[in-house]
Amino acid sequence: MPLTADQVLDARGLNCPMPIIKAKKEMDKLSAGQVLEVKATDPGSAADFKGWSKQTGHSIEEENQITEDGKTVYQFFIKHK
Repeated sequence: MPLTADQVLDARGLNCPMPIIKAKKEMDKLSAGQVLEVKATDPGSAADFKGWSKQTGHSIEEENQITEDGKTVYQFFIKHK
């Protein structure tokens, strides 16, 4: 069953650390158990979000690498702790 997000963050075109900073702000608006979908184009975002989730206790429920308009997009579904 595909995950559904309670909130979506478009961080495409942003470089480190902006996707993480924006994700933190969005997560602060969510409640425990809710899911944030993040789309980013920064190749380092996979490692950044893994490290961030370990620090914060939020869990990456799903991680995908997709192509949109010929560009690689990293998609994360992060569940609020």
